[in-house]
Amino acid sequence: MPHDKSLNIEDLQYANLTESAESRSKLVHTFGALAELGHEVASRSNFQDTIRTSLHLILGSLGIMRGGVARYSRFEHEFNMLAVRGLGESFPLSLELCYEDERQFLTNGLAPIEVAQAAVLPFFQVYDRTFSASRLELFVPLVIHEETVGAIFLGEKATGLPFSSYDREIICAMGRHIGSAIAQRNLLAEIERRSEENRRLYDDLRMTYSDTVKAFAAAIDFKDKYTEGHSVRVGKYSEIIASELGWNADEVEGAAVAGYLHDVGKLTVERKIINAPYRINAKESAELNKHPSVGFEILSPIHHPYTDVPLAAKYHHERIDGRGYPDGLYDRQIPYIAKVVNLADSFDAMTTDRPYRRRRPPHEVFDDLHRNSGRQFAPELVTAFMRGMLKELQGESKEKRFRKLLGREYMEAEGLASSLRNILNSMTPTSPLTRISVGQAHG
Repeated sequence: MPHDKSLNIEDLQYANLTESAESRSKLVHTFGALAELGHEVASRSNFQDTIRTSLHLILGSLGIMRGGVARYSRFEHEFNMLAVRGLGESFPLSLELCYEDERQFLTNGLAPIEVAQAAVLPFFQVYDRTFSASRLELFVPLVIHEETVGAIFLGEKATGLPFSSYDREIICAMGRHIGSAIAQRNLLAEIERRSEENRRLYDDLRMTYSDTVKAFAAAIDFKDKYTEGHSVRVGKYSEIIASELGWNADEVEGAAVAGYLHDVGKLTVERKIINAPYRINAKESAELNKHPSVGFEILSPIHHPYTDVPLAAKYHHERIDGRGYPDGLYDRQIPYIAKVVNLADSFDAMTTDRPYRRRRPPHEVFDDLHRNSGRQFAPELVTAFMRGMLKELQGESKEKRFRKLLGREYMEAEGLASSLRNILNSMTPTSPLTRISVGQAHG
């Protein structure tokens, strides 16, 4: 008998050691699965792959035969399956919930619910046959920060044994990882949705602003029947200059707006002065010359997206040699946007018909710009403007911006491209950026 008792003690000790080793192995395996799941959630950029891999990890770590992960749509009040394994082709991709289901799942929190004992809830009553056919045993609401974000559906274990408390703890730990991944995805989707909504609102506001600016330009030009379209053309020429200077999109748009609105002060000038079919006298000229300052007063109270617009209206008749008006500013005293609009305004004045003269030929216009570079106009602006036209003449630009504004006949003047090349070379003979090779195609 003592011998038998000794054997029983040894057997018991061996069994305990074996069970302890199995527990440690299981624990190591489970923690490995948890660590892998955490890494998966943190590092994966593809959300669908993250959920699919997460499902495989939770099933594999606990030896579960089948299961699925769903995402909760609070707008549609339903679970939408994201990943499924072994539930059968008839398992629905979307499962609807009622208010009571939602309330109970939120109250339950992130804890497994035994499907067989949950018949009191409408959700399990509606899908009773589906869950029975799929042999589901556990349902886990994924509640993160007091919000239901999804659910895990789990079938039986491969061993046929019931889920232990240890299994349930592991399921909850993994569920938190999966729930966090879904919550993060929901947050990013909401941010993207709001960003897209804000972008649309911003685009709508910009479109409204642009339409308003063009309406103002049309109203300005309507007062002068001889210069119809002048403000729009000045806006487009200003845009070309800014583009050739390498300004960003917002700065280019700001230059265009400044051009559109540069003559807004003319709205207060008598129509008979603006429409005079002759060169106006000194008194009339003094009245007309008030329009830059008046334009500044009109535009200053308006909160423009582009803050220099009022300055362009006020100073677009200043010259860098100090002989302009209204303040006789010299060179760097003049806001740069006003220098851009000044060149655009002068070019349009020279290339459009007026009641007392016809528009000037292109060679004469560009000779004038060259001659007044450094006097009336900033040299780098003249260079940029001519370079833009030359690129179009040589086929380097497909936009045909000058052709649309000046007409095909004007742009096809004999030798215009050669003339522009010669002027550009004489203006910047040592600059590799603007030096134009005489060997390039002639226009």
